Amino acid sequence: MAYFDFTSFEVSFHQYIKYILGKPLAETTKKDQLNAVSYGVGKYLMDINFETQERYAKNDAKKVYYLSMEFLIGRLLSNNLLNLGIYDACARFLKKQGINLEKLVEEEQDPALGNGGLGRLAACFLDSMASLDMPGFGYGINYDYGLFHQVITNGYQREKPDYWPNRSSPWLIRRSGEQYMLPIYGKIEDTLDWKGEYNPMWTNWKLFIGRPHDILVSGHGGRTVNRLRLFSAAASEDFDINIFNDGDYIKAVERKIRSESVTKILYPSDAKDVGKELRLIQEYFLVACAIRDIIRSYEIRHKNYESFHERVAIQLNDTHPALAVAELMRILVDEKGLEWESAWKITVKTLAFTNHTLLPEALETWPVSLLKKVVPRHLQIIFEINQRFIASVKTRFPASTDEMIARMSIVQEGGEQQVRMANLAIIGSHSVNGVARVHSDLVKTRLVPEFYSLWPEKFNNKTNGVTPRRWMVACNPELAKLITDTIGRRWIADLELIWELEAFQDDPGFLDRFREVKQTNKKALAAYIKDTVFETVDPESIFDIQAKRIHEYKRQLLNVLHIIHLYLSIKEDKKDIGAARTFIFAGKAAPGYHVAKLIIKLIHNLAKVINQDPQVNKQLKIIFLPDYRVSLAERLIPAADVSEQISTAGMEASGTGNMKFAMNGALTIGTMDGANIEIYEQVGKDNMYIFGLTVEEVEQLRPRYLPREYLEKDERLRRIIYALRSDRFSQSEPGLFRSLYNLLMSPTDIYLHLADFSTYTAAQKAIGKDFQDATKWSTKALMNTARTGTFSSDRTIKAYAGEIWKIKSQIQEQDRW
Repeated sequence: MAYFDFTSFEVSFHQYIKYILGKPLAETTKKDQLNAVSYGVGKYLMDINFETQERYAKNDAKKVYYLSMEFLIGRLLSNNLLNLGIYDACARFLKKQGINLEKLVEEEQDPALGNGGLGRLAACFLDSMASLDMPGFGYGINYDYGLFHQVITNGYQREKPDYWPNRSSPWLIRRSGEQYMLPIYGKIEDTLDWKGEYNPMWTNWKLFIGRPHDILVSGHGGRTVNRLRLFSAAASEDFDINIFNDGDYIKAVERKIRSESVTKILYPSDAKDVGKELRLIQEYFLVACAIRDIIRSYEIRHKNYESFHERVAIQLNDTHPALAVAELMRILVDEKGLEWESAWKITVKTLAFTNHTLLPEALETWPVSLLKKVVPRHLQIIFEINQRFIASVKTRFPASTDEMIARMSIVQEGGEQQVRMANLAIIGSHSVNGVARVHSDLVKTRLVPEFYSLWPEKFNNKTNGVTPRRWMVACNPELAKLITDTIGRRWIADLELIWELEAFQDDPGFLDRFREVKQTNKKALAAYIKDTVFETVDPESIFDIQAKRIHEYKRQLLNVLHIIHLYLSIKEDKKDIGAARTFIFAGKAAPGYHVAKLIIKLIHNLAKVINQDPQVNKQLKIIFLPDYRVSLAERLIPAADVSEQISTAGMEASGTGNMKFAMNGALTIGTMDGANIEIYEQVGKDNMYIFGLTVEEVEQLRPRYLPREYLEKDERLRRIIYALRSDRFSQSEPGLFRSLYNLLMSPTDIYLHLADFSTYTAAQKAIGKDFQDATKWSTKALMNTARTGTFSSDRTIKAYAGEIWKIKSQIQEQDRW
């Protein structure tokens, strides 16, 4: 642990209050106090960051740059204090000032820089790179607004602006004086250079400006502080003064407003052409700013681009940054004067690509016409890459069919031409990885089998992981303390050591303390539920939590079908369901995703019926917590008894929520999908509740799936489906859920809800029985915590570093302690 001079922190705190705020401490608000503490911590982070940069420069270290449209970093104060090892010292100091640190932390707003698993994974990776003392840096966009702030009105999701006051954030460092000029729009003129060779000229372009801002990323132990660099868009001029002087004030600032809108909001709707164009511009903006910044940094110490890939690695987090292939080629060829072949070798050796989805609709494509309008030179480069690639395939495989070439081509023909960004990323990278073993296998066999046949050496698996610093130490401090008191502190930096807890599975005293931690967390969540949605829940009941994006393949609807089954069993059959259940949902539906939003409405209508029925609500409750975000996840995960990971097999790439819940002692009910398979292998069949069809069985069933056959065989399911159709849960809005009924009864339901209902219900019944044996349940929960050490993002990053990026820790192992 690095030495921290706490006296300097105290001085910084008081200086901020006196000289920046200009008021006595007694007159400060909670926000003032939060900023003052953050200011003091930020100064120390900056000192370590300078030391870190000097270390990297001295070692001429190879660096990796992680490009992602999202970084869901969560609140930063508590995370930084814990990583620096000064949380307790800060709490003691603030207590003397009459300030409660735990309450102060709650004042911090989640940065609106991401939406879901993609962004949270990126944030975990930054934490691990810093904690492992590796030169790894993030590149993203400094959004003003996140996806949206979810508000529930009469059971319906409503979207409100999710504003993050980034310009006043104490963590965001504006790099004044630094900016990048980015050409956009215009056209290509065909010209010849002085040698008489083809020399395309990009003319009549407009300029955007990218301005960098940094968030410092602390590693565990305070030895290393890296950075996440975020770019804001600005106009090349504030406004046209001549138009302004002529009196057309609105038109004068139009260009400024249009330029700055590029970084205004995360994922603008692409339902209309203007939204599609803005999303494409965002992706280009990120890539262009990042590549220019990387090259600027490289040129400080190096001039020879032939060794660029030996000092620079760039990881593309999904297809959003895939334009990096064309942008790096453009700079190397057009600006640095390299021959095409040399530039291509450097580009491929530098770039690596992570695929995150098997869903066809999630694989990005862009119309050729739109690319020609926005980035005409990049489109030209993409066509050239594609032409050369197809020629090489035909040479290597003379028997290749037109169909095979069509599937591998970057440009999709038929109708309006589209550029396939996944194909571009695969062709332009030296490594292509999936994020769980089954997902990586499906990428090779189902998603892009032709590419795997061509380049089997490119494809590999890197199962996701999560940082234990945030997802155990920060969000579950009582559990972290129990573990540390039992096996020491080293597990925080090396989660594999947590297996030592297995030795206590038969220790009644330890199991009692383990159970007390869970109960304390459940009581805290119950209080939050009371304060937030005004419902009372029983902490002694099973807290069964499904917290994730609302989507058909995540199958919140399957969960709902089972809840209806329990409700009817109590209400109509007068059955005692055993252990009382509290089902807790959290998650956002995409604004244009009607089915997902209707599922949210169904959950609320069902909750209204159940929670207000005195015959039922002692045994069964439903809660929906709105506006799912990192800080809400930090409340939910430590309190869960059961973790719902019930996606249709073969549709979840990996998942990281499943890892977080298991680490914190929740038992998973899940399908053999994504990382569930690897969790199952680690924790054992006796400590999970696996149900449902396998990937192979799903693929075999889909062509002949007949939902009505399942109704005919299962009276329970028939009763549930008819209750849904009968308006029992929508009496004031007849027919509201008929479309969900039609979806479930359709042979084209690719998510196979009804096929998995019987085994899901059986698994839930086993949960209810096992939970009633407190010692048995606590032992199962402990095995989940003790056996999930391999799911640390530190393990994942070590694999990326050694096998793809070829970077290493810049502090020797013996010096890290």
